[in-house]
Amino acid sequence: MHSTPCLNKNLVAALPRLLRTSQPMIQAALFGVLAATAIQAQPAPTSTNNTGGAGGAPGGGFRRMMEDSTNIVKLSSIHLRDVCILPDQATKTYYMVGPGFRTVRVYTSEDLANWQGPRTIFRPPTNIWDNIPVVNIWAPEMHTYHGKYYLFLTFDTRNRFPEQWRDWLPRVTRGSQILASDSPVGPFTPFANHSTLPVDMMTLDGTFWVEDGVPYMVFCHECVQIKDGTVESVRLKEDLSATDGEPKRLFNGSDASWSKKSDEYGCHVTDGPYLYKGKAGRLYMIWTSGGYTGYTTGIAISDSGKLAGPWRQQAEPIYAKDGGHGMLFTTFEGRLMMVLHSPNGPGARPHVFEMEDTGQTLRIVREFTGETP
Repeated sequence: MHSTPCLNKNLVAALPRLLRTSQPMIQAALFGVLAATAIQAQPAPTSTNNTGGAGGAPGGGFRRMMEDSTNIVKLSSIHLRDVCILPDQATKTYYMVGPGFRTVRVYTSEDLANWQGPRTIFRPPTNIWDNIPVVNIWAPEMHTYHGKYYLFLTFDTRNRFPEQWRDWLPRVTRGSQILASDSPVGPFTPFANHSTLPVDMMTLDGTFWVEDGVPYMVFCHECVQIKDGTVESVRLKEDLSATDGEPKRLFNGSDASWSKKSDEYGCHVTDGPYLYKGKAGRLYMIWTSGGYTGYTTGIAISDSGKLAGPWRQQAEPIYAKDGGHGMLFTTFEGRLMMVLHSPNGPGARPHVFEMEDTGQTLRIVREFTGETP
């Protein structure tokens, strides 16, 4: 997800992306927001463990903010952005993953109401992209495939492309990558020392889809590079180690009437695609952009039921209350759910909703709070 002017990603949990466009005084204020929110997000830990892999953690007070915890907390007390919930059939456990500055964090639950954590399950080594330092991790997702666990996440850097535009945002090396593990808590290992997607593209928010037995990554080509952001797909090799072919554009951000063009830059954001095959055979994709009432989640529909589309945009957003970067999952009892974060700023936290597949579209039934009525 983004914030101004192209809704730049992770206002709180991903401060460095905002720093790229801010003046020094604003930078200092944003770091203060990060620190305050990180403190708010983490309950006082009863115990800690350092399972985050290679790479040194930040020191001092910031390190304490990011310590692992075994506390049990309510859903309503968690402050985390760009979350993904994996119902793991093997362990009958829900894994809620999200970004923690330059790490991937996880909470676990058996009932969606009470969550244990957070715990760090991945921290990149300093040389994960060789001589290009990774400064942040965005929007991690966890998926299972053929008995393994995979993280789909985006690495952000400050490595500038040769071509820069006047009066525009920095165009940098940024891309979605796949990491693999035998366990949902790691260790997770990358297949290569660069993004899974083409390194000359600014890509983000990669997600996973399997169609007719073939694995794909669906992702966003960022508006910072192409102005009118897109959602695209690319075939993956069977072991998910690399792409198998060229990306194909599915649609542009401007295709949706609810997506508001940036007043300052004239760009359309595309964020957080996630797919679900409906009971009537339609393929639904929720995705997020800047809307007329804040960060907004809409739905694209492929009536053919195929990833290739054609895709049409539902005129009415599915959620327009300054929230987005949603994903869909099915509970162990068979209920369809959506999780997204709201508001899109300080205080952002996961909101879980019960959903209905009407056969024509998806709609929110009610919010699940985990509290007893």
